[in-house]
Amino acid sequence: MSHLTVDIVRSPEDLDAVRDLCRAYRLLLAERIPDRPEILANYYAEEDYEALLAVLPEKHARPDGEIFLARLNGQIVGCGMTHRVGPETCEIKRVFTAPDARGHGAAQAIFMAAMDQARADGYSVMVLDTMVRLVEAIALYEKLGFTAWEPFYDLPEGFEDLIRFYGIRL
Repeated sequence: MSHLTVDIVRSPEDLDAVRDLCRAYRLLLAERIPDRPEILANYYAEEDYEALLAVLPEKHARPDGEIFLARLNGQIVGCGMTHRVGPETCEIKRVFTAPDARGHGAAQAIFMAAMDQARADGYSVMVLDTMVRLVEAIALYEKLGFTAWEPFYDLPEGFEDLIRFYGIRL
């Protein structure tokens, strides 16, 4: 039987694992949008993305956010993170499960842990953005009760057909 846990990242080694998972997430996005290189260039340009990964602990620091790490049978398999985007609203970002661990509930467990932490931190809303081509992710969001939501940032011109916004009242 599989044993799945979700923990809050505290060690440098765990943070390095999160960064590796985020890089794998970027590669997945690149695979899903080969015909839209401007999306990768705008949101995930390699140099800018590496700079973002370097400051993850600051960007998702307490008390406004958190970084979560999923382990399946002791092996690191997934991550996700939250941060404040409004007085009572947090955003969940970069939820990703390694391909060989999919189907074990890691992403759902990350969402549940993040939602519990967000409630405990006083947030009343959680939002996210996603690409329409991430159909598996969208199915999970909807299963968890997320619904279509108003954009919480301005999209670059020409991206409206590819990005969707979701939210849930906690």
